[in-house]
Amino acid sequence: MTSVRQDAWTQDEDLLLAEVVLRYIREGGTQLQAFEEVGQLLSRTAAACGFRWNSYVRKQYKEEIELAKKQRKERKKEAAASEERERKRKEEITDKSLTWSDVITFLQTHGQKAHDSQRIADENRALKKDMEQLQQMITKLQAEKEALQKQLFAVQEEYKTLLAIMERARKMAELEEEQERKAPLSGNTVLEKVEKS
Repeated sequence: MTSVRQDAWTQDEDLLLAEVVLRYIREGGTQLQAFEEVGQLLSRTAAACGFRWNSYVRKQYKEEIELAKKQRKERKKEAAASEERERKRKEEITDKSLTWSDVITFLQTHGQKAHDSQRIADENRALKKDMEQLQQMITKLQAEKEALQKQLFAVQEEYKTLLAIMERARKMAELEEEQERKAPLSGNTVLEKVEKS
């Protein structure tokens, strides 16, 4: 549980309090609801917010309060007018008697919507089937890729082994040439030594 603040009010907190209270006034809410919201935002009690509003902040926003009250009245008038228009529209609808052409038009429209829905459902099924086939193809290609990577690794290892053998053979040939240069009269060559052992 957060602790309730009891320190001095800052200018930003006063501004937040004023904004929230003015919004509640405009929208037809109560100041108590505004104080509770601000209290939660600032970790203060609703009573502390109400006291701050009534003792200090309200005096600085007299014009804004009057404007918010006018806006609230206008909203109420607009809402009442809208409700009246909606009521009249409903009355007109209930007063109208349905004709056969109205029923036929409604059924044709409904039938067309049902047909469109069925077509979309069929398209969705076809797309799902295509997606499943593509997923299977991806799985197959991934398996082939792994097999080819294993083959590539084996070929690379064989290639390294072959290079190592060729390098040994080259070194042996160099050693043999060097031996022949050092002892041209001697009949013992490296090859003979290798054959003897």
